[in-house]
Amino acid sequence: MVFFMSYPPTRRQLMVSVGFFAAGVSLFVAGAYLSLANIAPQQDRVKARNDFVKDRLRKWLDD
Repeated sequence: MVFFMSYPPTRRQLMVSVGFFAAGVSLFVAGAYLSLANIAPQQDRVKARNDFVKDRLRKWLDD
C-alpha cells in the first residue's frame, strides 16, 4: 500500500478515476429516477392489498 501511494497519479489515471466516478453517479441517479417513477403503481398495489385484508377481517369478525 505504501508503494501505491508513494507516487502521485498520472493525468490518465486521474481521468479514468473521474470517468468511473461519473459513471457511478449516473447509474445511481438513473436508479433513483426509476425508483421514484414507479412508486405510484407500488403504492396502489399496497393500498389494494390493505383494503382487501381489512375487508376480509371485517367480514370474518362480523360473522
